Amino acid sequence: MTKRKGGTAQNEMNFSTAQLAELLGLSPRRIQQLAEEGVIVKVARGQYKAADSIQNYIRYLQEKERATSDDEIDYFKERALHEKVKREKAELELAVMKGELHRSEDVKFVMNDMIAAFRSKVLALPSKLSPQLAGKTEIPVIQDLLNREVQEALTELSEYDPQVFYAKNADYVDVSDDEEAE
Repeated sequence: MTKRKGGTAQNEMNFSTAQLAELLGLSPRRIQQLAEEGVIVKVARGQYKAADSIQNYIRYLQEKERATSDDEIDYFKERALHEKVKREKAELELAVMKGELHRSEDVKFVMNDMIAAFRSKVLALPSKLSPQLAGKTEIPVIQDLLNREVQEALTELSEYDPQVFYAKNADYVDVSDDEEAE
């Protein structure tokens, strides 16, 4: 069959169901199903446009592959992500063991103790200083006593003792400097 289109001759080839099935490696029933879906271009009963049908089938396969590849899990990618998470977990556990990282519950416990001690010290200032300040009239002497006690309370608050964290954390392992050098 020859058809004129825009002044040029275009050769249209039609295949039977069996021919198209053999060419595409499908069953005749699958060819009929694809024709019903609009993938294969049907011209007449049991006859299909060869070029259009093959091009449509290739597009159909490409779209199907894209759709399934987005849904499929890449085993190697998932394995790599899993290994990365395991490594990060091990690094964090090691940092806890070395005392370079503290758990939030340990920090909360230690900080609550430090702040409670500071609060007690500050609240005790009036009763502690009242007898010392009784009868004092010179402002520099009064300020000096007050400053000394406030500085003592603040110094206690600012002192960081890692041993307090280590005592709270059972996972801590003491790594001395000579062991790290080995």
